[in-house]
Amino acid sequence: MRAEAIVDLSAIKHNVELLKKSAGTKLLAVVKADAYGHGLIPVAKAALSAGADYLGVALLEEAIALREAGIDAPILAWLVQPGSDFKKAIELDIELAVASLAALKEISDASNAKKAKVHLEVDTGMSRGGFLSEWNLLEASHLVNVEIVGIFSHFARADEPDERQNLDQMTRFNEMVARVHELGFTHVIRHLSNSAATLKNHAAAFDMVRAGIAMYGLSPDVNTLGTSQSLGLRPAMQLRAALYLVKDVPANTPVGYGATESTSADTKLGVVAMGYADGIPRVAHDAGVWCAGEKAPIIGRVSMDQFVVDLGAASKAKSGDWVVVFGNSSHGEYTADDWGAASGSINYEIVTRIGPRVPRIYSAHVY
Repeated sequence: MRAEAIVDLSAIKHNVELLKKSAGTKLLAVVKADAYGHGLIPVAKAALSAGADYLGVALLEEAIALREAGIDAPILAWLVQPGSDFKKAIELDIELAVASLAALKEISDASNAKKAKVHLEVDTGMSRGGFLSEWNLLEASHLVNVEIVGIFSHFARADEPDERQNLDQMTRFNEMVARVHELGFTHVIRHLSNSAATLKNHAAAFDMVRAGIAMYGLSPDVNTLGTSQSLGLRPAMQLRAALYLVKDVPANTPVGYGATESTSADTKLGVVAMGYADGIPRVAHDAGVWCAGEKAPIIGRVSMDQFVVDLGAASKAKSGDWVVVFGNSSHGEYTADDWGAASGSINYEIVTRIGPRVPRIYSAHVY
């Protein structure tokens, strides 16, 4: 095996328990995008065993996959486009987000003896999904053929706890909830908080929180909220790869496509058997791997199937050795945060982009 992503399911469980206790409410475990690259079905089952009340996905096909795996917990799918198989969603008891009157009508028309369960998505200031101008047109007559289960919105700046927009969004959310109550739906689940708000804005917990990135043990923003460790979270994924080749090279040896970098001294180079086809960012700088007790930085451009690291002249590494691309930093290795910063991105992208050529290996304990 040339590479593997080891997923610690005990870390997932720890994080779910911590977040649910912090919120003091129901918790929806966000498992969209193959559980942020960690594996949809194993992570969903781990989250539910740790006390998650709901599962949340973006796409209907993700929700269907959960049902086909035998999972009967409540599931919310929130990015289901017009023309989707709403009848199958209703049949499988998959709850659907509704963000417009047109979508509401289409879902309502798909309901027969069994009503669709819907969560009304409202735009409180992110200007992405949700009712906005149409909200004032919503009437009880639009809702007779569906079961209103919840109402929700999404923070734009929860990872900046002191921003006024967070309070403005909460105020707007309360106003929109009041409108739903006026229409006669007083027992709906209100949910607004993402991971950052769950950790730092307890006033926004309402009836349920949605735990995404924090469930995987990663900080929503290390600069404004702190590291995983400071938040009490345990990173769940360790990415490893094999050294395809180790070789000695002299000083001033150009490395990689475009010869963008050269060795500064006589050294050993290691060729890591992963590349951008596996999710390693081509634009990454100042990242690398943990090898034989040392950090080995990337040198040159990342290729499709491989990248090169500078092991140092004294390295004892040899071809076939395993290196850690990222982990939880407990041994000094790079983290997903480090790789995010090194590529001008965020930890979310680093873990979700790990490709299907990299098998996921599940463990009760990694570290």
